[in-house]
Amino acid sequence: MFRLLFEKTDDAVYLSHLDLMRIFQRAFRRADILIWHSQGFSPRAYVSIALPLSVGVSSRCEILDFEIEDGSADLQALPERLNRTLPKGVRVLHAYESAVKVKHLAYLKASVTLEYDAGIPSGAVAAITSLFAGESVRIVKHGKKGEQEVDLRPLIRELTLCPVSEQELCITAIVSAQNPGLNPQLLVQAIEAYLPSFRADFARIERLEIFDEAMEVFR
Repeated sequence: MFRLLFEKTDDAVYLSHLDLMRIFQRAFRRADILIWHSQGFSPRAYVSIALPLSVGVSSRCEILDFEIEDGSADLQALPERLNRTLPKGVRVLHAYESAVKVKHLAYLKASVTLEYDAGIPSGAVAAITSLFAGESVRIVKHGKKGEQEVDLRPLIRELTLCPVSEQELCITAIVSAQNPGLNPQLLVQAIEAYLPSFRADFARIERLEIFDEAMEVFR
């Protein structure tokens, strides 16, 4: 299996998952790289992105799997060839072969930066720390299957808070990546539900790294 490590930043965070898939399919074509297609009446290029990002979220550690039609590729030259055709904010960092299946991707590290226009409220750090250190943090999750109550606490492996300026408070968390996974946006939702007086005026979320069960970097 061939794999790309890429980042999605700047204005590219507003691209949907489907748009991103199409962009990569076109990038391979423009770089004259023939990727494998499915069979049948409507052949589809085999391009698979692990853990699709929510719109508005940036990442430094996205993974894309693909197959080359003839089974060969100059992986060292591939990032530069693709980057020439990719939009600003989407950049391939590394291309390599991997036998590690995506099902072994267990944890992701993310930062959630809470911005307060009037400055970080007094007591915010202690209150938010106490919230996520509790035995249970239940919220209602809205998804394709409707509303579902979920307890965030068992899905949080590590969580720390640190003011980074007078107006910004950064949460750094390592959370479950899948089966089930915790979308870091739910941390913001939990603060709004449990601690409305510490609700941020704006929140920025970024994926920083991904890991396997042993907390080894996943590649």
